[in-house]
Amino acid sequence: MMDVQEIRQYLPHRYPFLLVDRVVELEEGKSIKGYKNISINEEVFNGHFPAMPIFPGVMIVEALAQVSGILGFKTLGQKPEDGYLYLFAGIDNVRFKRQVVPGDRLQLESEVVSERRGIWKFSGKASVDGELAAAADILCAVKKI
Repeated sequence: MMDVQEIRQYLPHRYPFLLVDRVVELEEGKSIKGYKNISINEEVFNGHFPAMPIFPGVMIVEALAQVSGILGFKTLGQKPEDGYLYLFAGIDNVRFKRQVVPGDRLQLESEVVSERRGIWKFSGKASVDGELAAAADILCAVKKI
């Protein structure tokens, strides 16, 4: 299990763009499970349907990319402070199935599909109360900085 303090060691993101609150399961090289609590206080709700706040799909995809990045960093035993970044390189097969709104806990899951020459492919899904909200195949590139 990883709390937000440990997560901050593995992701370079900070408020308001850190989109993983907790990691509850992680098997290096295989899979990760975590979550993001969706609060009405999210900055994005000031401009994204303020009369009927809906968490943006692109933010859900970014949250999936962030948990995937944590999985990659933990698998390789690296951190951003070591001079590495996981950069979002692509996304395929994105589907949105349900709206995510304030009060929801967005469950995030990602599995390693493949890794070749620093390009990782992950299969991710986000759900709320067991109901699929979004799914996507995510590509990340490891970059030495």
